[in-house]
Parts: sequence; C-alpha cells; structure tokens
Amino acid sequence: MIRVLLVDDQPLVRAGLRTILDEETDIDVVGQASNGEEAIVAASTLTPDVVLMDIRMPLLDGLEATRRILAGSSPTRIVILTTFDLDDYVFQALRAGASGFLLKDAPGDEIVRAVRVAAAGDALLAPSVTRRLIERFGRRSPASTAPELASLTEREREVLQLVAGGLSNREIAGRLFLGETTVKTHVAHMLDKLELRDRVQAVVLAYESGLVEPGV
Repeated sequence: MIRVLLVDDQPLVRAGLRTILDEETDIDVVGQASNGEEAIVAASTLTPDVVLMDIRMPLLDGLEATRRILAGSSPTRIVILTTFDLDDYVFQALRAGASGFLLKDAPGDEIVRAVRVAAAGDALLAPSVTRRLIERFGRRSPASTAPELASLTEREREVLQLVAGGLSNREIAGRLFLGETTVKTHVAHMLDKLELRDRVQAVVLAYESGLVEPGV
C-alpha cells in the first residue's frame, strides 16, 4: 500500500486529490496538511511514501518544507504541485530533492501514475517541461571543470547524458545496445558515486555541470 500525504492550502484541491486517490486500491491517503509547517510534522509522524506538495502556502512554503523533510535520510518522495507559473520555485524544489512535479490541473490518471512512479523510487521526467525548467535555470559551467563527474566511468557519463535527455532505462538500453538490467546497474552506480537521491537530481547535475547543454 502506498501511503500518501496531501499538502495544499486550498481545501478543494486536497478534496479533489483525495477523491482521485481513494479510488485506487493500492493507495492510502494517510493525512493532509494546509501549510509547510503542518507538512513537516505530518511527514515525520505519518511517514508517508509520497507527499504531494503545493509550493505557495502560508506560514511556510512548499519549497522550504521540501528541503526540511528531505534534509535527513527520509525515504519519503515529494512530488511538487504547481500551476506552472512558478518555474523558478519548481526548479529549486528539484534541486532540494523533489522527485518531480505535477500541474494542479493534471488528469486523474496522471496523478495516480505520478504517485506510483514516485513511490517506486523513480522520477517524473516525462513531461517535456521538466527539461525546459532545467535548461532555463541550470548554470551550466563547462563539464570538464565539474569535479563531481570525475568519478564516473565513460559509460556512466554516457548513461547520465541519456538520463538527462529524459530517456527511460529501456530506451537507454536500446540506444546503447545493452540489457535493461545492465543499464539499471549503471544508473545505480552513477547515483551512488554522485551521492544523489534519484534521476531528477542527476538531471539537474547534468545541466548545471555542463555535461548536457540546452537543446541538445
């Protein structure tokens, strides 16, 4: 059972999300919060697998709440809810360790899929807007000067580039003529060496380091 915490200052938004998720037999909404402070307490006491987190809220916003919840070794995954006019906040949340984001008006099946993907430890990289966010806000220094990439093998760097392009393990396997299990191993080693939580943070690093350039 996937345990979900809903965080949004609008009761109607929370109610709508709960209605969608309550229809799924493998998802259990274990709590709700209306601001970042409540979210931090709820995440600590309820230990949800996934938090659907709004950005703009009173008392403490979702960005800072995300940072604090993920500051330790919490296995909780956070998916950011946005109206899409807050690109800079979303990017900062991705850097803080969020596993991706959803538009608030996303269809129900997309919301359900996002919860399952996040709970499985993957990242929500499919929407093309994720890449546009990273391209827009990454500082992109030359890759040759990024010491964090020095520990990677040539194959791991290649896999990181393809992950940054939004490719799934299966797509990467096809591109590199490797088995999908082999790709999973390369991804796991890459994340471990770079001390990253998941693929989203890997994408952010790839753009910020200059390993991947905008539009490439």
